[in-house]
Amino acid sequence: QNLPSSDWEKKVTEYFKEKLKENNATNWVPSLNDVPVHYLKPNSLVKFRCMVQDMFDPEFYMGVYETVDPNTNARVLHFGKYRDVAECGPQQEIDLSSSQTITSERQTFYCVPVPGESAWSHAYLSASQDRVSPSTSYTPSRHKRSYEEDEDMDLHPSKQKEQHLGSGSDIPGCVEPKRLETEASAGHHLAAPNCSPPLDLNFPLPGEKGPACLVKVYESWESFKVNDVLEVYGILSVDPVLSIEREGSTLDLMESMDTAEEQRVHSPPASLVPRIHVILAQKLQHINPLLPACLNEEESKTCEYLKVTSLFVSNFMSELSPVRAELLGFLTHALLGDSLAAEYLILHLISTVYARRDVLPLGKFTLNLSGCPRHSVFTEHIYRIIQQLVPASHRLQMTIENMNHLRLIPRKDYAANRLVSGVLQLASNTSLLIDETQLEQGQLDTTGVHNVTALGNLITWQKVDYDFSYHQMEFPCNINVLITSEGRSLLPSDCQVHLQPQLLPPNMEEYMNSLLTAVLPSVLNKFRIYLSLLRLLDYSISDEVTKAVEEDFVEMRKNDPESVTADDLHRTLLVARFLSLSAGQTTLSRERWLRAKQLEALRKGRLQQQKCVNGNEL
Repeated sequence: QNLPSSDWEKKVTEYFKEKLKENNATNWVPSLNDVPVHYLKPNSLVKFRCMVQDMFDPEFYMGVYETVDPNTNARVLHFGKYRDVAECGPQQEIDLSSSQTITSERQTFYCVPVPGESAWSHAYLSASQDRVSPSTSYTPSRHKRSYEEDEDMDLHPSKQKEQHLGSGSDIPGCVEPKRLETEASAGHHLAAPNCSPPLDLNFPLPGEKGPACLVKVYESWESFKVNDVLEVYGILSVDPVLSIEREGSTLDLMESMDTAEEQRVHSPPASLVPRIHVILAQKLQHINPLLPACLNEEESKTCEYLKVTSLFVSNFMSELSPVRAELLGFLTHALLGDSLAAEYLILHLISTVYARRDVLPLGKFTLNLSGCPRHSVFTEHIYRIIQQLVPASHRLQMTIENMNHLRLIPRKDYAANRLVSGVLQLASNTSLLIDETQLEQGQLDTTGVHNVTALGNLITWQKVDYDFSYHQMEFPCNINVLITSEGRSLLPSDCQVHLQPQLLPPNMEEYMNSLLTAVLPSVLNKFRIYLSLLRLLDYSISDEVTKAVEEDFVEMRKNDPESVTADDLHRTLLVARFLSLSAGQTTLSRERWLRAKQLEALRKGRLQQQKCVNGNEL
């Protein structure tokens, strides 16, 4: 109904934006994170919460094209946006030389589910999803096209379902999608139809499940970056034609220029890697589903949204003090009665890189928890506790074998023209626990040395240097690193706390299990909101307090010039920052500064005591 030059595309985006604001409409849109792709109607509206793992080259497609009937010479104009396959009736041909043809451009992102997403976070998102879409009246197979009659969420009416090259049943090598989906959830390397080597879905972490998707973006794609976490709403495209060698039937005009390897990686079977044509995409500031979404500024500045968000924040802040006290008690029990270590663990868990001064990341607070029992299940249980508190996490066992064999750093594969993922390709604010208690004596090979260096760079500079063969490319990150070790860690850290257990349970497994079962789910949810919300708060220091801190530091230097350094000032200011935020205060007070100095004195006293016991180990 619109001329190609009119702004109908904006109307489409506005229409869906308005529709999704109504009556929890977002919960009614089926999610690819929860619903197997073979249960979803092709060309229907879906959503996907994901991380951008790779960005492919821009793709040219026929935005507008004309079909002609050779018998009657009747011409019909079609649009190609939100589609992979040209819409063409049985008696029609595409007129490639038509003057009406308009070539347009779109960007393709290769997206995977958020790496290391916690089970509670995924379960919460699934529970809030209304179970209306995987309908029993839609046969979960590509061979039958019995769509439901609810065209509200459909891209085009059922009378247009005829597509060039016919339906899936005509295509050789088309495999039952259900079987393929089951394989997709089973592991990392998958057998795919018409692909000789197994298809690697390129998940950053081993053993991850869930679909990978090719997300096709039509506007503002320059605002998204690799490793951003997005929530996208768009049209699902799973046409079987995409799973076989294509013969000029698609809207992509550049296909013939790809190598065979690139074609295999960039055009995987749609039953394993569905396509989503994006209508709306939003970058998520955080990945905790218990908090309001805090969408990007333009979308969040509606009065209603701000009202809801500020009400949520003010209500939670009013009960912050008891939540902090309960969390401190919970973590003290988890750390075998050590309340000082529990204090520092809270500060670590709410830390975040809030700015960068030149190359220096400000706000990072890598914690080295030393004194952990060697080869014990203790570290494993500490990780289980952290998994229950944060929305995304990963435990990396630092053994000689892992360092020599794991791929930590993503690298560019030029033959397939893709970024091969590595363990350190993680979303912002992921908690990474590095378990050094498993480390034995042994020899690091070249890969091992590179991996240990990469971990050091991640901790010190909050960046990972991706390997592009001929050069390295810096990717800044914001990963909370906790190192558990027996003695002082081999890796750098911002703060070392030596564990002093006050109790040694005869059965660690039983003790930790009873600790988790004793906490009410509602209390756990408060802990989860507490840790995520405090990361998002602004913080400042008044001129008056700055002056008092400077004078105090000069006094400390006078009294003990040997052991008080600029690093001590920086660390104490960080501790004071997170102490203030942990109490819900967004400015530094004299009391918090004194408390930070007290905590630091206790921590250093412990290390000194340990040094006397163990010689120069710490």
